[in-house]
Amino acid sequence: MTLSTASKRHSPLLWEPSEERSHHSHIKAFADYVNQPLFPYERFHRWSITRIGEFWSSVWNYAGVIGDQGDTTIIPSSSMPDAEWFPNARLNFAENLLRGSDDRLAAYEAGESGISRTITLGELKKMVAKAQQGLQNLGVQKGDCIAGVTTNTIDGLTALIAATSLGAVWTSCSPDFGTKGIVDRIGQAAPKVLFASLKYQYKEKPFNIEEKIRETTENLEDLSAVITLNGTAELPGVETKTWAELCANDAKSPVFTETGFNDPLYILYTSGTTGLPKAIVHSVGGTLLQHVKEHQLHCDVQRNDVLFWYTNTAWMMYPWLVSGLASEAALLLYDGSPVQSNNIAHLWDIADEAGVTHFGTSPKYLESLAKADVHLKSTHSLSRLKSIMSCGAPLAPEQYDWVYDTIKDDLHLASISGGTEIIGCFVMGSPVHPVKRGEIACKALGMAVDVLDERSASVYEKKADLVCTQPFPSMPLTFVGEDGDERYRRSYFSKRRDIWTHGDLAAQTLDEALIIYGRADTTLNPGGVRIGTAEIYRVVEHIPEIEDSVVFGLPKDNDEEIVLCVVTKHFTKELADQVRRLIRSKASPRHVPKRIYQVESIPHTINGKKVEGAARTAALGHTVKNEASLRNPLSLQLFRELPEKEYL
Repeated sequence: MTLSTASKRHSPLLWEPSEERSHHSHIKAFADYVNQPLFPYERFHRWSITRIGEFWSSVWNYAGVIGDQGDTTIIPSSSMPDAEWFPNARLNFAENLLRGSDDRLAAYEAGESGISRTITLGELKKMVAKAQQGLQNLGVQKGDCIAGVTTNTIDGLTALIAATSLGAVWTSCSPDFGTKGIVDRIGQAAPKVLFASLKYQYKEKPFNIEEKIRETTENLEDLSAVITLNGTAELPGVETKTWAELCANDAKSPVFTETGFNDPLYILYTSGTTGLPKAIVHSVGGTLLQHVKEHQLHCDVQRNDVLFWYTNTAWMMYPWLVSGLASEAALLLYDGSPVQSNNIAHLWDIADEAGVTHFGTSPKYLESLAKADVHLKSTHSLSRLKSIMSCGAPLAPEQYDWVYDTIKDDLHLASISGGTEIIGCFVMGSPVHPVKRGEIACKALGMAVDVLDERSASVYEKKADLVCTQPFPSMPLTFVGEDGDERYRRSYFSKRRDIWTHGDLAAQTLDEALIIYGRADTTLNPGGVRIGTAEIYRVVEHIPEIEDSVVFGLPKDNDEEIVLCVVTKHFTKELADQVRRLIRSKASPRHVPKRIYQVESIPHTINGKKVEGAARTAALGHTVKNEASLRNPLSLQLFRELPEKEYL
């Protein structure tokens, strides 16, 4: 059901699902399956977080998860992170991805030149079988870690599925990261085998990263083999094979190694403001169950739909996209820039050709389309498009209007929010909820989401901490490395004992919708990709001309720009160019600051810690509440003057 443009302008209500769409949705079928009324949704949600064992067991059964869930859904604990899910369950992640009819389309592969390849499920199974056999020939066993520095392609997807078919753990990073950025991440996981793309293209420019891969392998002590996906390389100290050589065997059908629900599946990375990126271990069953719930009940992904998310292999939306196979959808895998120099609507050309039903993106990308006056209603059919999903940053209210005015009237627009830490979402849309300007429609089923103030009291229409008060299956198993369990608990349970405090600021409306305001800490989030300031400091602090520095983000056009302030006696364009060049090569292009300012001093606490939050608050012209704790509070005046200063 659509609303007229005139009525949109006078009402926050932008779209309502038709009765037919609601009636044939997964969430309606699931409500019938569990014999619970779907409406009011708030009651349905309360049922899902009150009888959590019954709910998650029903998700397993409704989605037809392949495996044995055992006789126990959850063993409660007095400590939220110690609750144990499906302790007796047995399953294999890859087996659940490779389900359905062999002749159904499993994936499209596309890039800056358009769609280059398709693969059926039957063909994908054969490729997985050959890659699986090749990995077994290299000695890969259950529990080993397999890493990828790979582009978003069918071969990369096959490598991931083959690894998980053996019960191995998968971790990946994008090829555009610098060597240090790669090693800081996958180096923590100590991979046995590395899949590596030797080249990629971005913004119509080719990149050869063979030297970067060579430097990476030299810094991975436990590595025994490297598989190159698009070229050949001689790498000292490790066995090196091409993709074709790995798959040169007679295997025809994959064999699936049985795993426990709580065996490790993925290691994902997120950054705080100090130290290495946090290496977060996610479970086989928790990941699968969370994703099929989100895809089917909230996004209404149906069999033979085409699911797309613009992502690289380093972001959590990559494994989220991959799990779409478990709902028997086809995946659109795209690698490259989302826009071309002569065609900003390039992704939509591909979406039209592939018949994309669910288009995943970010507010930053939608903003770029709006600035270019793109009007897809006039240029593209998008006949199969049912939903646009957005995450990575809050979707601005005016962007809701723009989507319905220029893309498609009858469309489910769903802003969603969660995190790498839970490999899923806390709040989402649903096919039975109306879309209201600036709001996320509902709390995700099975997620006991609330907004708590400093008293830990639930509040409405007030910005406060987004929390989750009950355990859920996709909570991390641990963090990799020394004191991993302790660091995990300290990250999410230090502010409130046994309540997950996520680190986002949010508000809930009287109708139980959610508004997300972004991170409560100083983690950067340009273009919807979370970045830790420590990764920038590790580069800047090695530049001799820079005496001190601080990094923070400032809002810009519904997004965030990285701002770097440096203390230096030689503030020149040459120095600024050097800083950006080093950050780009050693971290990634996403870490490069948009603005670099010269300042006389950086705010520090009494014990010498940089106070990024105070610097940002001052630059925004707001009152800094913790000035008394600063060693040099007068330095804040420099940051209050930043909007008037020149920058490089």
